[in-house]
Amino acid sequence: MKLIERIALVIYSYIIIILAVVLSLLIFNWLDIESLSNMVEQLVTGNISSKVILVLNIIFILLSIKCIFFDETSKEKIKHSQGILLKNENGELMISKESIDNMVKNSISTFENVKECNTQIEVNSENQIVITLFLTVTDNVVIKDLATGIQNKVKEEIKKISDLDVKEVNVKIVKLQETNQSEE
Repeated sequence: MKLIERIALVIYSYIIIILAVVLSLLIFNWLDIESLSNMVEQLVTGNISSKVILVLNIIFILLSIKCIFFDETSKEKIKHSQGILLKNENGELMISKESIDNMVKNSISTFENVKECNTQIEVNSENQIVITLFLTVTDNVVIKDLATGIQNKVKEEIKKISDLDVKEVNVKIVKLQETNQSEE
């Protein structure tokens, strides 16, 4: 169905361009309105051409109505970009990405070797969470142990607070801060 919609959009765009050019030519008096009205009259009153134009008009009207009122894919994308939507028999619960971000930053705040943290949170169509952490850490830390501790702590905290399972916690160390700089 998407291919048909794209083809219809291309045809619709060409029709709009042609109409804009014709109207511009009429405004500058480069096209005679009488000759244009004769061509339109022949197209509309012709037996075959009028039926073709009528079918095209109906198709474009239906496609326009569909695009204006029934664009469900964009609503789903907006829901997924906002966070995770959980449904049960009592209703719906939306956990925003900002809430997940706050949970992550609260769990990381317990690690004193982490000086700065930026997060990137992705939610796929199955409500699986992938968290990427961009960390600035002190230079006197064992990065592997710190990363493992952070990954476990983030997964545990989000599970405990929101009952959501985190698929991945990716840790990227973007900067090592010297110990004497961190003390100043």
